Amino acid sequence: MTKLQVTEQTTSRQILTEPPNRRVEIFPLPVSESLLQRLLTRLFEQHWPDIRFGVMVPGAVYEIKAPNKPERISYLDGYLTIDFGSWHFHLCIGDYRGSHEDAQVRQTARAEFYRMLNPDDQPISWGFRMFNGADQQQLTVFMPNPLLTPEDKIAGEPDWLRLSLWNQLREAFLGLQPDPIDRTAPAYKNA
Repeated sequence: MTKLQVTEQTTSRQILTEPPNRRVEIFPLPVSESLLQRLLTRLFEQHWPDIRFGVMVPGAVYEIKAPNKPERISYLDGYLTIDFGSWHFHLCIGDYRGSHEDAQVRQTARAEFYRMLNPDDQPISWGFRMFNGADQQQLTVFMPNPLLTPEDKIAGEPDWLRLSLWNQLREAFLGLQPDPIDRTAPAYKNA
């Protein structure tokens, strides 16, 4: 279980400190089945070539690039399945018919857009993540990063056009306009 500490909160900013000492600004989303299904379907059907996904926990980060557009996205018994043909994964985003206790642990309890901050509180990484009822990470989607090239190398100059997906999703799901803070980091500096 990840221990989070809210270190700063105003009406517009909620910044958490996560282990080991990383600052992350979050933008909470409702965890309704319909919203999560719309968001995940949009990410994987329309933006699969641009994103990386996996989990990010202390000691391990999996950044998987989809081999192709999903052959099928389906929903059964609370689980959204994203199937690439040769492999697939499941996410419990809705009502699961198992035991009540098991369902509370399995189902998404927290979903958020996030941006990782460098020591100067400038965003250096943008994404979406989900956590189950035990506060265990279910999924992280790493969005295109203007400070990195499409090949994940450190960019010589930021390419702010790579914030397009971030801006589109924040507007569509949170009603937020592009934020000038996103363009403040001059280069990639690890958090």
